[in-house]
Amino acid sequence: MIQTVHPNLREIREKVEAQQRLTVEDGLTLYAAETPLQEVGELANLVRERWNGNAGYYNINSHLNPTNVCVYRCIFCAFRSDLRDPKGYLMSDEQILERGQEAVHNGCTEMHIVGGLHHQKQYDWYLHLIGLLHDAFPRLHLKAWTAVEINWFEFLTRRSASSLLEEMIDAGLGSMPGGGAEIFHPEIRDRICEHKADATRWLQVHRSAHELGLKTNCTMLYGHLETAYHRVDHLLRLRELQDETGGFQTFIPLAFHPENTGLADLKKPSGLDDLRTIAVSRLMLDNVPHIKAYWIMLGIGTAQTALAYGADDLDGTVRQELIYHDAGATTPQSLSVERIQGLIRESGRQPVERDTLYREVLRSSQDPSQWQTGDDVSVPSLS
Repeated sequence: MIQTVHPNLREIREKVEAQQRLTVEDGLTLYAAETPLQEVGELANLVRERWNGNAGYYNINSHLNPTNVCVYRCIFCAFRSDLRDPKGYLMSDEQILERGQEAVHNGCTEMHIVGGLHHQKQYDWYLHLIGLLHDAFPRLHLKAWTAVEINWFEFLTRRSASSLLEEMIDAGLGSMPGGGAEIFHPEIRDRICEHKADATRWLQVHRSAHELGLKTNCTMLYGHLETAYHRVDHLLRLRELQDETGGFQTFIPLAFHPENTGLADLKKPSGLDDLRTIAVSRLMLDNVPHIKAYWIMLGIGTAQTALAYGADDLDGTVRQELIYHDAGATTPQSLSVERIQGLIRESGRQPVERDTLYREVLRSSQDPSQWQTGDDVSVPSLS
C-alpha cells in the first residue's frame, strides 16, 4: 500500500487502491502544480505493476515515412513540405523495398509507416505500398496509417473507413499507430490543425478499426497551447472509446518539440511535465494495457525514469525516424538492443522483447535476426 500524505491525493489514493475510476476533477488535481509529482508517480506505478508487473517492454522496429509532402499545414509540424519545396521527397518502390530489406536484415519485427498526404498521390499508391512490403517481407508486421491518413483516403475515394481498412488488411496491414490525435478539444484543435480530421472522425476511424479486429495505439500531443483541462478531456475521450471497443493496446504521450514549427516561440515541456503526464495518463486510462515512454521525444533519461512513473514500454530501436528529429529532437536516430536492455535493467525492470501485438519475441542465439513469437505478454488488470 502506498502511503501518500498530501491532502490532494487522499481520496484519489483510496480510489486507485480500490480500483475505482477517476473523474475529470481527479485528473485536474493530479495535474495541479501543488500535487506532489513523486506521490502521483507512486500511484501510477501501483497501476503500472498491477497491469504489467516488473516488465519493461521494447520492440525491434523501423520507421518508414514514404513522403513528407502534405496537403495540411499544421502549425506544430516541422516534418511536412510543400510539393515544390527542395526539402520535399517521395520514395520510389525500390527505396521502399530497400528499407524493408534493411529492417528484416536488422531483425525488426515491425515497420511503423506514416507520412504526409501527398497532393498528387491517390489512395491506390498507399494501398500498393502496403502490398509491396507485405509480399516481399511477409513476417514484417506493418503498423501503418494514422486515422488522419485513413480519413484522407475516405475523402479521395468517397468510401468508408471500414471498407478501406478491410482492403488494407487484405493487402497486409497488421495494426494502426495512434498519431493524428493531437488534442481533441476544438478550442485547441481548431488552432493547431483546423482542416484535418476532427476528434469525432479520429475516434470513428479507430472504432471502425477495432470492429474489424485491428489493434491500434492512441496518442496525445501535449506541451503547446493546451491546458490541463484539455489534456484530461482528451484522455477521457480515449477511455470512453476503449470502454466500447477494447481495441487500444498502448497510449503514447507525445511531448511537443517546437523547433522549426509555427510555434517555435514556445518552450518544450520540461522533464517534470513529461513524467507527470505519463503518470496521469496511467491513472486516468484504467482500461488501456500499456503506457509508452517514447524515448525519441522524451529523451533517454526521462524515458528511463518514466518506467517508475507509470510507463511499461520504451518503444524500440526506432531506425530511420524523421518526424520528431525534424522538429529538433536531439536523441539518437536509433538505439541498439543492448542499450535498450541496459536502460531497462538500470531502472530495476526486466527487459522483455515484444512484437507489435505484445507477444514475447524469442530470438535464436546463433542468429538474432531469426525469431519466433511466444505467449501474449500482456497482463490483464486485476479485478
